[in-house]
Amino acid sequence: MPPVPADPTVLHPMPGQPRVVLLKPLVTSPLIEVGEFSYYDDLDDPTAFETRNVLYHYGPEKLVIGKFCALGTGVRFLMNGANHRMDGPSTFPFPTMGGSWAEHFDLLTGLPNRGDTVVGNDVWFGHGTTVMPGVRIGHGAIIAAGAVVTGDVPDYGIVGGNPARLIRTRYSDEDVARLLAVAWWDWPAEHITGHVRTIMSGDIAGLEAAAPDTAHG
Repeated sequence: MPPVPADPTVLHPMPGQPRVVLLKPLVTSPLIEVGEFSYYDDLDDPTAFETRNVLYHYGPEKLVIGKFCALGTGVRFLMNGANHRMDGPSTFPFPTMGGSWAEHFDLLTGLPNRGDTVVGNDVWFGHGTTVMPGVRIGHGAIIAAGAVVTGDVPDYGIVGGNPARLIRTRYSDEDVARLLAVAWWDWPAEHITGHVRTIMSGDIAGLEAAAPDTAHG
């Protein structure tokens, strides 16, 4: 019998572990896009990810998360709806409270907007990390536990702290280019299944040798 890939449509992929959910079959918001096999882990209620972990998402900005991302408990994405005016004496959003104050809703339009929040493929988020609006996180990055990501993260970068800073990159610029070219996350599921050990514990040359022809053309 040929190797059988894991099923990307199963909500709870780990038997006996309801705290782990695949996000692609979970999310319903048209403003959230998640690739296959990206998961979230939370003992409390992982299925509430859209409301508990994606905050102030009033649109139209999108949250885009790639494939094969691992999101630890308490990872939160703050969206642009959290923004307030800072050019006057008060930052309080009076018009949102109703009454006659609502007549001044124009004061809340045109606030600075950094656009979509975009996460690449194969990104690992440690426990309790926070991602600010409009951040772009590259492929293969690692976000340390408790980090507050206020700026873009390069491919295969490791960041930590508040505000998060680049601790180091996992590979040289040349090797990062090779990894991006091989893009194992775009391989067919059956091909990934046959090369899991190479993907997890091999080297870049082995990954290149294992790549299907479709990955290069």
